[in-house]
Amino acid sequence: MRRRTFLAGIAVLAPAAALATEALADTAPMPVVATFSILGDMTKQVGGHAIAVRTFVGPDGDAHTYQPTPGDLRALTQSKVLVKNGLGLEGWLDRLTGAAGFKGTTVVAAAQVQPRTMKEEGGAITTDPHAWQDPRNGVLYAQAIGEGLADADPAHADAYRQAANGFAAQIAQMESWIEAQLSPIPKDQRRIITTHDAFGYYGARYDIEFLAPEGISTEFEPSARNIAALIAQIKREKIHAVFIENMTSPRMAKMLARETGATLGGTVYSDALSPPGGPAPTYLSMLRHNTTLFAAAMRAPAKS
Repeated sequence: MRRRTFLAGIAVLAPAAALATEALADTAPMPVVATFSILGDMTKQVGGHAIAVRTFVGPDGDAHTYQPTPGDLRALTQSKVLVKNGLGLEGWLDRLTGAAGFKGTTVVAAAQVQPRTMKEEGGAITTDPHAWQDPRNGVLYAQAIGEGLADADPAHADAYRQAANGFAAQIAQMESWIEAQLSPIPKDQRRIITTHDAFGYYGARYDIEFLAPEGISTEFEPSARNIAALIAQIKREKIHAVFIENMTSPRMAKMLARETGATLGGTVYSDALSPPGGPAPTYLSMLRHNTTLFAAAMRAPAKS
């Protein structure tokens, strides 16, 4: 409840971020690195023309399994600010920062998030790092990034904070839009299955049950036994929609929809944005795109 009150109290208009960063346009951009594309976009939204952002894991990349390159090492060495998610997402990052001897400002975007847990393959319980999928956490990310940039560049601290507030206001508006799209959907239709257990925060915020398939990994083709188990799970749980990530065979997705009567919902974005020109090149467009597909699939009648 306290977090909702905070969102409602943001009075800065959406153009504030652009207006704030105009004040910094006459200075050389501050070099900043962000660990993956979602954070890269958020950082650009807050820093604007005042910063030059390089992202380690680009669009459609996997931040869980990323292997840093020599170019990443050079970029980090030359940067004043590092923006990372935290919550155990970037297991490869400590080695990179150690090799670079990074002494700049490190921003943990999820520092103020109340973390959730998730079950990994094999039953182990671990922290769920995908906190950005709840727009209320997106507001916390924006504020953390604004404070980090302000710490690294005190002469323009007020401008960064103003820009962060403007971006946070846009995220709050998106949260209200998402709630309006999903609120008419009956409770018994609010079940979705995806190949990656990345929507726990989104599901908790909007009262949607997300289930990751039993026995399916993006690292190998699922066996006939695993596919049969997945079909049984979809039927047993009366799941209304199936979303398969773009690295998974479309043929299998179509087969699952045909065999179970569930709606084939399309491609959604969880850990990475789309390339420029795609359906989700920014954090806000990602939330809008995913919500549009989720809502349409849950409203659609199941195939007979």
